[in-house]
Amino acid sequence: MKPVNRYIQIDVIETKRQESTSGIVLPEDYSPTKERYVAATVIACASDVRFEDKLRPGEVVIVDRGMIEEIVINKAKFSVVQDNYVIGIV
Repeated sequence: MKPVNRYIQIDVIETKRQESTSGIVLPEDYSPTKERYVAATVIACASDVRFEDKLRPGEVVIVDRGMIEEIVINKAKFSVVQDNYVIGIV
């Protein structure tokens, strides 16, 4: 996939949850609150991204988790975000 229209294709870097040994029992459907921002690796970006000259495949960016769009086409999953939701480049 080649992103266009200021989109950046990313791969979200998920952190592993630490197992709690506090002895407190939580409901099975409980999940901790996710952080608002997440690190992601850049796969590809559109040529009209406003900071395209600073962005290369493999770069790690910080993005707003709520603005990540998941697209599934023929069983292939793509994660994209528009350039204005990139907070910074690590």
